[in-house]
Amino acid sequence: MLKFSSNATDKLQSFFSHSHQQDPVHRRNVFSVSYYQMRKTGWNPLRATVSADQESVIQAEQGVGTLAGRLRLGSLTEDGLSYKEKFIIRSHEVQSNKTATIQIIANLLQEVGCNQFQSVGFSTDGFATTPTMRKLNLIWVTSRMHIEMYKYPAWYWGDVVEIETWCQSEGRIGTRRDWILKDIASDEVTGRATSKWVMMNRDTRRLQKVSDDVRNEHLVFCPKEPRLAFPEENNRSLKKIQKLEDPAQYSMIGLKPRRADLDMNQHVNNVTYIGWVIESIPQEIVDTHELQVITLDYRRECQQDDVVDSLTTSEIGRTNCSETSGTQGHSDGQFLHLLRLSGAGQEINRGTTLWRKKLYK
Repeated sequence: MLKFSSNATDKLQSFFSHSHQQDPVHRRNVFSVSYYQMRKTGWNPLRATVSADQESVIQAEQGVGTLAGRLRLGSLTEDGLSYKEKFIIRSHEVQSNKTATIQIIANLLQEVGCNQFQSVGFSTDGFATTPTMRKLNLIWVTSRMHIEMYKYPAWYWGDVVEIETWCQSEGRIGTRRDWILKDIASDEVTGRATSKWVMMNRDTRRLQKVSDDVRNEHLVFCPKEPRLAFPEENNRSLKKIQKLEDPAQYSMIGLKPRRADLDMNQHVNNVTYIGWVIESIPQEIVDTHELQVITLDYRRECQQDDVVDSLTTSEIGRTNCSETSGTQGHSDGQFLHLLRLSGAGQEINRGTTLWRKKLYK
């Protein structure tokens, strides 16, 4: 993965922090604005006039001019406050019915979020960390993820999915990121997602409050008014998840992280937990149903040497999905989940899933 020198980062920070000044060497005006000014006026800082040297630094951070930058099917929207990218579903990303798996969808959501911040000049080191976060050795970690899929993109149909994402402040301790998925051919909304993120110190592994410096760095790239993927009142993404108590109806004991499950922050990637949750779903449900809604609360970091138990219990009664946010039809299965450390029993993750009958096999 491409990494940038500290000198390049320093130049980018200088671009954002200095006021209008004269370039004594090239005799040109170098114009830059503060985060506050850009936020107030609604300017996209990437469109500000900069010197040739500064422009090259920004383009390097964005990947502009690189082969990857030219091939990537994504860009900032016109106002610079969200990012859209198109993806073609590949053969190795589908399950037996030739539609994308929920893990692939979750990976694409994460990819698009990282690409947005790379497009505005933030480093790809540590999943879209800002300059201040890199100085303080801070990283983003997921605290909650909620995904609703109304239609999965299929490989054999040649489906192309467009994902739009944007981030916003979430109180004083974190941020939120939302996504909308659309089918390119029909412009139909095929899925929505929302998440909450908190900061953690990479060395101490302790959570840390989002400082004003970090908040100001990324707020300039956020919508000025609240914009939610799930604007409906009492939608499923807001519901509290109850803890599953023993005994569970179904279980998969002794799951171990693979080396490939570790991300660049040296902990188990949040998408791996989705796979672990599904491992304890009854096989008859997996064979005849597809995942419609999943909500996960991340409560403990999982390391490579940990051994995990996945527990699942069917929730009593059937849920009418038309009562939930944007879901369509009726649910045929709703489950409560718990991931915990084997032996010690410490809770890693709790979640809920909602399943519907497959339309095709």
